Amino acid sequence: MRRTRLVLVTVLALPALALGQPPPPGGGDGRVGRGFIATPVFSAEEDGKLLALFEGLRVADVTDGMDAVGLPNVGLMDPEIRPLWKDTLEFTHRFIGIAVTARYVPTQRAQAGKRPVEEYDKWSGDWYNRLSPEPFQDLLRPGSALVLDDAERADVGSIGSNNILAWKSRGMVGVVTNATSRDTDEIITEKVPLYFRRPGRGIRPGRNEIESVNRPIVCGGVLVVPGDVIVADGDGVLVVPRAVAGDVARYAKRILDGDKDGRRKLYEKLGLPKDKSVE
Repeated sequence: MRRTRLVLVTVLALPALALGQPPPPGGGDGRVGRGFIATPVFSAEEDGKLLALFEGLRVADVTDGMDAVGLPNVGLMDPEIRPLWKDTLEFTHRFIGIAVTARYVPTQRAQAGKRPVEEYDKWSGDWYNRLSPEPFQDLLRPGSALVLDDAERADVGSIGSNNILAWKSRGMVGVVTNATSRDTDEIITEKVPLYFRRPGRGIRPGRNEIESVNRPIVCGGVLVVPGDVIVADGDGVLVVPRAVAGDVARYAKRILDGDKDGRRKLYEKLGLPKDKSVE
């Protein structure tokens, strides 16, 4: 029996976050009052079974699978969103995960002028706590892929060497953003998979605010719905709608198996060592 259930997830009201608050009465069509929408939630067991179908698959294979189910050029993110680092021996920059989403938006709040450092620290700490926190952390679990729609034009590093490790500690397998990250040298050393547009230097206070968590977003020109499958490697990022993910994975596996078989034979013919992906 399918164990998928629907829960009510609120759009976060700024400046006060409203995660988990009870919905107002009314509705019946999936929406219950203004700002509430029914969002599917899947069990860890359901996610694990789906991810097992995608094990070892590449963006290229899965793109072929999307073609096979009638979705050509659907789900392929802007190629400007690329890996921060690559490991072409063990392929540890690749990841496949289940989407957890969040959206940050540019702020419109006027900034105070010159202030003592002590007041700035209090001000920025308050901004983090009230306006630009990370409420999605509690949703991360083994196999999660964090997808962030951020303030693309703001020079803001919402992702850094500290928080990306905290997310990884909860089981997150990789991060995708249509915007920026700071501390990129350290993230390369940490070897946490990150796909982004470019480096960003500033912190969140004075630059962005959290708008919603685990609701449909657009990242890299592509719709991402919580629970979708995210496939990322050196070719870029692909989003597979959950409703077709099983069929896509099964077709993609055929493509990958054929590719491996062909490359094994060519490696042998050329006398070249096999790469890890065909062993």
